[in-house]
Parts: sequence; structure tokens; C-alpha cells
Amino acid sequence: MLITGIETKIITATINPDIMIISSLGSHRLSRYVLISIHTDEGITGIGEATVMPGWSGEVPEGTCVLIERYFLPELVDQSPFDVEKLMQRLDNVAADNCFAKAAIEMALLDIQGKKLGVPVYDLLGGACRDKDIPIKFVVAATEPDIAVRNARRMVDTGFSTIKIKVGRGHPDADVERVHRVREALGEQINLTVDANGGWSVTDAVQTIRRLEPYNLIMVEQPVHRKDIRGMARVRAETRIPIMADESVFSIMDAMEVIRQDAADIISVYPGKNGGILKSQQIAKLAEAAGKPCHIGSNLELEIGSAAMAHLAVATNNIQSERYPADIIGPLYHQERITAEPTAIHGGIARVPDGPGLGIEIDEGRVEQMANMNL
Repeated sequence: MLITGIETKIITATINPDIMIISSLGSHRLSRYVLISIHTDEGITGIGEATVMPGWSGEVPEGTCVLIERYFLPELVDQSPFDVEKLMQRLDNVAADNCFAKAAIEMALLDIQGKKLGVPVYDLLGGACRDKDIPIKFVVAATEPDIAVRNARRMVDTGFSTIKIKVGRGHPDADVERVHRVREALGEQINLTVDANGGWSVTDAVQTIRRLEPYNLIMVEQPVHRKDIRGMARVRAETRIPIMADESVFSIMDAMEVIRQDAADIISVYPGKNGGILKSQQIAKLAEAAGKPCHIGSNLELEIGSAAMAHLAVATNNIQSERYPADIIGPLYHQERITAEPTAIHGGIARVPDGPGLGIEIDEGRVEQMANMNL
């Protein structure tokens, strides 16, 4: 089996305004992502998704299409989709970064392999090592406490037992009040986490986290700027709530530096950010050797990216979703979907697809409508 071509398509999905995520990074109002299809000489097509956001990784959809069609395709055509290690190294040689574009390519290659062999991607990764129902959490915006409470209650009523609250936007007093009000409304039986997306200074992080200690948080995500590993290490040393690194860990080298400085208790991984499922697994194994559990993060993926995250989660021992519920949540926020049927994400659970490959069948009509929404 050989690769014969690649197609790319930019699509737009809008966010439900009632639950739109607002954080220190801004408001996520819509998603302009890239879907890819890798074709083979045996008629098997693999699909992938690049959840590109310039403020997150510097990648934009138009540039992603050019990169894939003009620069990546020559490295892939007439090659076997089973030679993933070799092909991904070729892409690394072509482009130093562009992790989300590379992740989309790898998703499609693994999708082809699974379809050819008639097995789900998690079997290609070594098989399921945990329950295929993955605990997930719901994210509420850094907004007025009444809105945060309303949205948190709504999702708890549907079965969620963990809520993540965005903080780090505006004055720390507002962060503390938002967390206080949500904890008061939900009671102690619901798990709470907070995510600053790097929005606090080191001093504000230390002071605010100490003020949040009475609210029994299971972790604080990315308290300071992604590049300030030393500052995050100081925050961890001077506070008692576990610290999770997310934006600080894109690559294996990033993970090594966080581990070297002992800057976090938990490391967040996911395929897009890390440049593919296999690199996320490598980071998780490195973290496991250092005694640090991992967590599945998110860039509000659509159905393909969410499936890739689920396969990674069930096949990787150190991704401890039972302790730190995953962020496999993108389809809950988008008002459009690329599949005919809704994905199995509801009630605080995401179930990994069992079909061959990624187990996702896209609806071409829906995809075309989303392509026509592009600005």
C-alpha cells in the first residue's frame, strides 16, 4: 500500500455562545480548522484534523494547507502509511514546528493502518489498558460568577462530576469570587480545578492559589506564562495545590525541562499540541519515569481530533483520567459537527470509538456546509 495524495479543507465551526470559553487568552467564538484526507493506491483513505489557532501554536488554516500540500506531500507520496516513524521524521526535517499540522498527518496515517488491519487505533498503540469510558470534565468561562454557576450546575445535572473554572483574566479577586461561588453552589462532592492559561504573574499566582486552598481544588493548570518554567517551579514550591503544566509542554524537550526544574506535579498532553499521538505517548512515558502523572488537554477539537485523544487516553498507562478527568470536550461546545451521528461524549464520559482506525465516519454534506461558512 502506497500513499497517492492528500486533500485539505478549511472548515468553520461556531461555539455555543451560552457556554463559550473565555480565558486569559481571549474568547473562543469560532473554530477554523483543517481536515485532511490521505489517499492510498488500495482505495483506503485516512482522515486527520488540525485544530490550528494562531494564538496557541502560531499556525493558521491557510498556512497549514500550503504546508501540507506543497511541502509535506512530496515527503509522503509513494511511501507506505505504515512507515510512520520515518515519515514523521521527514516532516520534522521539513518544518521545525507546526505541531498541529503534523498531528493531523499522523492521525490519518494511523487511521489508514487501522482500516487496513480492521482494528481500532488504540490496538495499534499497544491495546487498551483502562476502561474505554473516559472520565471528562466541563470547562466554565472566566466570566461573571452567576454565569459560571449556571453553566456548572447545568453540566453537573447531566452527569459531570468535575468542573474546570477559567481564571487569570482580570483581577485575582474576581477569580477567587468565581471559584467561591461555584464551590458554594455545587457542594463538596464535585471536583473542581482551575486553569489560568498563563494569565497570572508569579506573585499573583502564589497569592491567589493560597486564597483558593479552602475550596479543595484537585489542581491548578498553567498558573504562569508558558515560557516561565522557573516561575512555575517557584509557584509549585510555595503553594500546596498540585500544579499542572499545559502550555509549557509542547515537545519532549519542554517536558524534560519541566521535569528537570520540578516545576509541575502533572503534565498535560494531547496529540495536536505534541505533534501526534506517538509523541504524546513518549512524553507520557518520560513523565511516568519521573513519577509525574499525565492528563489529556484540549484545543476544542472536533470529532476526529477528539477520537484521537480518546485512543491515546485508553492506550497510555500514565494518562490518569481517573484522577484527572480529560478535556475531550470539543464536540460539546461546537454547534456543528462533521459526523452524521453525535459522538459518544456526554454525562461526564467520553467513549473511545471501537471501529477500525479512528472509528470516525465523516458526513461529507456537513463538512461541505462548514467549508462554505469560511470567512
